[in-house]
Amino acid sequence: MTYPIKEHEFDEALSHSLLRGDMGKIFNLTEKSKNFSGLSDPILIERAKERIARSQLNSQDGDTAEEHDQFYRDHKLLLVLFRALAVMPILRSSPGRVTFSWKSSASIYAFTFYVFATVLVCAVGYERFSILGKTEKFDEYIYGIIFIIFLVPHFWIPFVGWGVANTVAAYKTMWGSFQVRYFRVTGRSLQFPFLKTLIIILFIGCVICAVVFLISLSMLLDGFSYWHTSAYYHIVIMLNMNAALWYCNCLGTRVASTSLSASFREDVGIECTAILISQYRFLWLNLSELVQALGNAYARTYSTYCLFMLFNITIGIYAAMSQIIDHGFNFSFKEIGLIILSLYCATLLFVFCDSSHKATLQVAQGVQDTLLSINLLTIDQPTQKEIDLFIQAIEMNPATVSLKGYAAVNRELLTACLRTISIYLIVLLQFKLSLVAQQIPPQLLEKAQSTIA
Repeated sequence: MTYPIKEHEFDEALSHSLLRGDMGKIFNLTEKSKNFSGLSDPILIERAKERIARSQLNSQDGDTAEEHDQFYRDHKLLLVLFRALAVMPILRSSPGRVTFSWKSSASIYAFTFYVFATVLVCAVGYERFSILGKTEKFDEYIYGIIFIIFLVPHFWIPFVGWGVANTVAAYKTMWGSFQVRYFRVTGRSLQFPFLKTLIIILFIGCVICAVVFLISLSMLLDGFSYWHTSAYYHIVIMLNMNAALWYCNCLGTRVASTSLSASFREDVGIECTAILISQYRFLWLNLSELVQALGNAYARTYSTYCLFMLFNITIGIYAAMSQIIDHGFNFSFKEIGLIILSLYCATLLFVFCDSSHKATLQVAQGVQDTLLSINLLTIDQPTQKEIDLFIQAIEMNPATVSLKGYAAVNRELLTACLRTISIYLIVLLQFKLSLVAQQIPPQLLEKAQSTIA
């Protein structure tokens, strides 16, 4: 279990008052001229002055957080799109603060949009249930279930969207505080190259993929008329955007980890002191906390997301294989549509698991390499102790994205899902083969048995 670093604890750890005892050994701060009695290198003197100036920054100050919160500015468009879809009605209510309120304009819009969308979804759902009720064949029943299942995400929006809006808003606010702290320690502002452009491309791609996916299903699968697709567009776009949001959050974490490691390696090469190691240790712990907060904030959202993809992949593959068993490899429109459905859901599940895996790998690796490369014979004992504490902190606080402890999001989750899908497919295909065997005339069975004998 990890205990989050509170604002005042981090600020005190980096503040001049806490470090006065250690820095007093190097700096003579009592004189008005602030002579740096223990230093002769102009570069180190200048770095020390800048560090003291940066220590006055407060990560709790909204204006300061707003100034340094580049991550929010770069992925703001993504949050606006989620508000437009009535999924996550969070707002930048004040500088440096993202909040959620049931009485906000975003929430009122979300309620209104959701009511109108629910009417449309219920109308289409009623027709889909009517078609399903007239179906007698088991395989056709499976196809009908697929269309109904894709309407389910609309009804869980209040649970997995609005219900976690407070924790998501807190997570977004944490990014602003972290970037202020990053600047205080490293003297550099955290940058996310091409993130804004990437989000625009992802949004256009998500919309195009949703339109192409639904139109292709309407053309390839029987009983799925064009007007029915109107109830699915916002649902499929939401599913695509959820994958894009998770990818961007993981990308931001990966960029922050890489930048922290590079800054740490560069600063250690200039001066390897106990103060420097201690500051980076607190900063790394804050980053680790941010990684864990990602999974906790979106646990409800992506738990249901993962189960939804798992179910659709299983049903899609089974239905496609069932078509092949009945009609052979003739690649009918129905088979192609089912294959597209399975590949679509599998791709979204892969993006979800793989992006988390890559993000967590970067958090500790670069910092550990730098710590282990330091020659302990050339540093003093306090610095050696800080290095030991840093290594222990990394070992005791592994940076993992966990959905509140229910599942760790990495490539192992992907392989676990594949194993589960395989088990269900074996059971369903055995059931299918038993149905096929029951439809074979007894004369043919007797003839086949006599031939084998």
